[in-house]
Amino acid sequence: MKHIVKSFISYYKPYKKVFFFDLFCATIISIIDLAFPQVLNYLNKTLYLSSSQDIMNHLLLLAIVLLLAYIIRALCKYYVSAQGHIMGAQMERDMRKDLFDKYEALSFKYYDQNNTGEMMSKLISDLFDISEFAHHGPENIFISVIKIIGSFILLFYVHVPLTLLLMIVTLLMVVFSFTQNEKMQETFMDNRRKIGGINASLQDTLAGIRVVKSFANEDIEREKFKVSNEKFMASKRRNYHAMGSFQAGNNFFQGLLYVTILIGGGYFIAQGTLEPVSLATYALYINIFVAPIEVLVEFTEMLQKGYSGFKRFMEVIDTPIDIQDSENCHDLENVEGVIDYKHVTFGYDDDKVFDGLNIHIDKGRSVALVGPSGGGKTTICSLLLRFYDVDEGTIEIDGQNIKDLSLKSLRKSIGIVQQDVYLFTGSIKDNIAYGRPGATDEEIIEAAKKAMIHDFIMSLPDQYDTYVGERGTRLSGGQKQRISIARIFLKDPKILILDEATSALDNESERYVQKSLEALSKNRTCITIAHRLSTIRNADEIIVINEEGIKERGTHEELLALNQVYARYYQLQFEGLEDI
Repeated sequence: MKHIVKSFISYYKPYKKVFFFDLFCATIISIIDLAFPQVLNYLNKTLYLSSSQDIMNHLLLLAIVLLLAYIIRALCKYYVSAQGHIMGAQMERDMRKDLFDKYEALSFKYYDQNNTGEMMSKLISDLFDISEFAHHGPENIFISVIKIIGSFILLFYVHVPLTLLLMIVTLLMVVFSFTQNEKMQETFMDNRRKIGGINASLQDTLAGIRVVKSFANEDIEREKFKVSNEKFMASKRRNYHAMGSFQAGNNFFQGLLYVTILIGGGYFIAQGTLEPVSLATYALYINIFVAPIEVLVEFTEMLQKGYSGFKRFMEVIDTPIDIQDSENCHDLENVEGVIDYKHVTFGYDDDKVFDGLNIHIDKGRSVALVGPSGGGKTTICSLLLRFYDVDEGTIEIDGQNIKDLSLKSLRKSIGIVQQDVYLFTGSIKDNIAYGRPGATDEEIIEAAKKAMIHDFIMSLPDQYDTYVGERGTRLSGGQKQRISIARIFLKDPKILILDEATSALDNESERYVQKSLEALSKNRTCITIAHRLSTIRNADEIIVINEEGIKERGTHEELLALNQVYARYYQLQFEGLEDI
């Protein structure tokens, strides 16, 4: 709790001048509101008891003073409403930036364990409620405390016994509010989890909408969404029951304040200790401090929303970054591309992938990884990029432990072409330029030519400015793949990873892409993961990996001559299909 509050307050620091002037304006508003009943009480006892002419002589001055006071109040209200909200929005922006930066810094392990929809919920809806709380929270508390305390102080000057009765009722109201507060906090946290579930379900369905429609499974997705939607509704129902009890109870105590004034005031008037005109002052002050009590009631709801949202925000911010630059890291420069896996052990949680792995790849050499799914081929490449860190052993590039290298320079030195190509929303030019931000048009075109996609791009109406659609949906698989290859040409890394880059393509697209990949692989250290063995026949070394580790290694011809695991894969793929 203390850590969360301290972290929240830290976001006010860049805006402390605005914050304190906001509170100053709130103070002015409160003082003017508190002064009005006193002015009226004073006038009732002095000026309004004098002659008509005397009243008329003072009305102009009174009007000017009151008008000036309310002009000042209006200006203060404008600052509180406008600049105060801007401050809250700026804090929301800062939090969103910090959260996005954190998402960017977290390793694949975090993404393996968390849903995208949940993460988006924390980034958007949670932070909006935090923004509202950041602005209105301190301001509402400040104004309400001033008005409530100020009202009681001024009422003590009018009549002590009646004021004490009002204070008792108010304290009962405060105790009730705190009692109900815990119930509301629990329901608001549950709301956050349930709306995160809705976002997760929605993101999953929309991201896979083509699969949904191809299987005509819209009804199944509707049912899945209905379940998460109904869970959220049930959570909201519990939430509103708690809120209803909270607000109904506070509304009862507010009514009790008026009852106390009328009954208690009548008693003290009958006793001769209170003047009837002073009872009107009490009624005005009740209106003044009942309003901030209502604000505090609403603030409680805002507090719970903001607190639960900020708590979820801090859960991400406090997540340890398990893969980051070491204190004495340095950039990887003048890369030659010699790669060594030395006694590497790695597993996902309790599931060990390999133990004591050793691989050496000379610069400019091409190595292919072959084997069944789940054998660890993609994991080997992910470890080289430090998407995950090894449990034991070391991975070296040019004799340097990759943990001693800056992540940015390490990953800039390695290019990866994957089976599942991701194109960002935007133009073809934007997507190719992603390989090297700031590249000139000439460099982008040259990269496209090397990837054998330039002629196709030029045939499009908008050419390089053609919009690719979300995730490149307007392009075929082969076209997307060649754009991703152009991106790597522009990046120009010394080490290249080809992760089943052609396995999802038709034969014609594969021929185009394979030619692009051959050009891309030239004079680079290349690691290829392939199920299509025809694409790796010319590799300098083929390593066969399964769940037990490395089973075989050698050239295509050497492995065929062994007539063991690789030879069996090859025969199944090219010669023995009719026997399967």
